[in-house]
Amino acid sequence: MSARPRRIGVPTSGGGQGAADAPLPPRFAYDLSTWREIAHLLANFPAAVVGFVYVVTTLAVGVSLSVTVIGVPLLVAGLFGTRVYGRFERARARSLLGVRIDEPSPMFRRAGTGFAGRTVAALKDPVGWRTALYAFMRLPWGIVTFSVTLVSLFVLWPVLPYLARGLTNADRAMVRGLLSPDEELEARIAELESDRGVVVDTAAADLRRIERDLHDGAQARLVALAMGLGLAKEKLTEDPQAAARMVDEAHGEVKLALQELRDLARGIHPAVLTDRGLDAALSSVAARCTVPVKVTVELAERPAEAIEGIAYFTVSELLQNISKHSRARAASVDVWRTADRLLIQVTDDGVGGACLDGGTGMAGLADRLGAVDGLFVLDSPAGGPTTVTAELPWRRRGEARAGGAVRGARGAGA
Repeated sequence: MSARPRRIGVPTSGGGQGAADAPLPPRFAYDLSTWREIAHLLANFPAAVVGFVYVVTTLAVGVSLSVTVIGVPLLVAGLFGTRVYGRFERARARSLLGVRIDEPSPMFRRAGTGFAGRTVAALKDPVGWRTALYAFMRLPWGIVTFSVTLVSLFVLWPVLPYLARGLTNADRAMVRGLLSPDEELEARIAELESDRGVVVDTAAADLRRIERDLHDGAQARLVALAMGLGLAKEKLTEDPQAAARMVDEAHGEVKLALQELRDLARGIHPAVLTDRGLDAALSSVAARCTVPVKVTVELAERPAEAIEGIAYFTVSELLQNISKHSRARAASVDVWRTADRLLIQVTDDGVGGACLDGGTGMAGLADRLGAVDGLFVLDSPAGGPTTVTAELPWRRRGEARAGGAVRGARGAGA
């Protein structure tokens, strides 16, 4: 199987782009579409006046009063109003010019928490500012198109269809250029929303696993231990030897319960990872693998704690897969840093044939890495060897993108 990157939750987004963006050819005809274009051009002037007056008034007042308490809220309200004007202009272009443009995401969809976060998100809203620029530019253009169309209705009647088509093609370009949503940004929002769902589902699954392990393991053992000690207490005076045997059995149960609790704590977050970092933690995981594993960690400093934990559990699950499925004789784990990315490569000389939907948890790993802007590449041809390369952001930043560093992964074959 050839290596291929698995990008999580990056949907395509349509904005009326593509072949439909090409300017419509002029033609000499007074059909319904021509009359719609004429109506659009005649409506440009009043629509432009409304938009220009609104933008200049509200934004000028908001900016001038921004040093006061009410200035910033007024500016936010003004930007919200420009979005309403943009929605009206998109609807007008859709009905009269046949321009199909998706509506952008709501202003506060990307907002942070609290009043301050929502205010900052609104002030940085690219849709509101591009719509304000559109409204500002439309006044001189609206005057020109209204005047030319009105004169042509009485003077230049034979060439009016050509003029209408040319002017409305400029309108179409303006609407697409300034009122279309940012496709990359919209795709990024959709990706983050999908990733958030993955994180929530993963956290819920982990909580259920911990609850099940506690209930079926340490809790049940401790209950049995309490009952055994209770019986030993009753027999302490009448049968000291039996009580001693029961206490001895309880001592063994305590040791097993402690071991189960240690294993459970290691599954949540191992102490060795917190205290000594990835090198020691991965060496500890490798020592428990049924296949000899060579671990090489080349890191001058430690990554963010959350990224470090994801890297640890990724390698842990991959080594478990090697123990269960690979029939390998040797494996290796390499960890290093490239620019602002943490690279992990796990290889084995087993039978190969692993795939993302093969029931070995590979798809879950890919989803978890994708939720933090990571990348997961699997190369496992039939007969082996198998190479898994994982890429994570060095620091957890909202702007971190799954980049091309994985292409430089040693031996990944990506």
